Amino acid sequence: MPIYRQVGHIPAKRHIVFRQQNGNLYHEELFGTEGFSGLSSLVYHLHPPTVVKQKGEAYSVRPEVVIEDNLQARSYLTFNAAPIDDYLESRKIMMVNDDLSIGIATPKKSMKDYFFKNADADEMLFVHEGSGVLRSPYGELKFAYGDYLIVPRGTVYQIEFTTEQNRLLVVESFGPIETPARYRNNYGQFLEHAPFCERDLRLPENLQTIDEKGDFVIKIKKRGLIYPYVYEYHPFDVVGYDGCCYPYAFSIFNFEPITGRIHMPPPIHQTFQGKNFVVCSFVPRLYDYHPDAIPAPYHHSNIDSDELLYYVDGDFMSRNNIQKGQITLHPGGIPHGPHPGAIERSIGQKATNELAVMIDPFNPVKITKDALGMEITAYFESWIGGK
Repeated sequence: MPIYRQVGHIPAKRHIVFRQQNGNLYHEELFGTEGFSGLSSLVYHLHPPTVVKQKGEAYSVRPEVVIEDNLQARSYLTFNAAPIDDYLESRKIMMVNDDLSIGIATPKKSMKDYFFKNADADEMLFVHEGSGVLRSPYGELKFAYGDYLIVPRGTVYQIEFTTEQNRLLVVESFGPIETPARYRNNYGQFLEHAPFCERDLRLPENLQTIDEKGDFVIKIKKRGLIYPYVYEYHPFDVVGYDGCCYPYAFSIFNFEPITGRIHMPPPIHQTFQGKNFVVCSFVPRLYDYHPDAIPAPYHHSNIDSDELLYYVDGDFMSRNNIQKGQITLHPGGIPHGPHPGAIERSIGQKATNELAVMIDPFNPVKITKDALGMEITAYFESWIGGK
């Protein structure tokens, strides 16, 4: 997140004496996800962030891979997943490779008894249903339907839901999640042709310094294991920070679609990039305006990437009988395109009201046991008899 900001109380220079009113030093922490060369923030705590009172037994949340190699179009009804009280227990990884994991979460209750830190991956939480606030040492991010929440790897956070029905699309990226490089100039500023800009990003607000001593459980995820750690001081004891690394939110409704006279390829919808994958947003937009334009996408060969679409809302014009929360997976190696009738149906149409999130992993994904219970097994046959 290349927007520099200063929040709260910080000293005039880095790494110098900075004392509290009682004479004790504030405890400076460099927080970054790529050593000393990537984006980072300098965070100032009331207490050292290192005081561990107890370490619990680690337990596994590693996904059980059941399909290592896949060359079949597949689809999944994620709304079939039952709501579960606990946030972490409700998270189900459906697909995974060495670069990312893709899954869902269906939590009913807020995280009241613990905090969470993903030491493996940056997280992208897309809010399909529900609302609430994500709290971290950097402040609060209120969220609602249509929000992307981007949480840098290693950020301690806690989510309070204001709704009981909550459905999230969850992407874990083992490298940083960034805005697309082609939208930014050499200084990190968004360019004029970008489909969103700095004004559209919501940064943490309402920094609250919590000075509490006790037993604070932080569940830390590392290499697919959850380690319950008990810390002596509240993790949100931060009085100030500056830098470019912190959680932020972006609403899919603030994505301004790029349109053309004839059909344009999916990269115009790109919203984020990660290591060996991209994320795109399909939003309501005007169709192509050439008099002979075919608004439906042309058939194309998936050779260099898998393609996943998570359907959010509206009428997705290239697919038949699509439901909210449905995921389609079109693997790299075989062509795919509109469902039967979709091409003819699109001709002459002026606009679409579709809302979807697309994820293109450049390396094949493996499919997990949790995905099998949501699968439409005959999806790969859904082009039979089409014109």
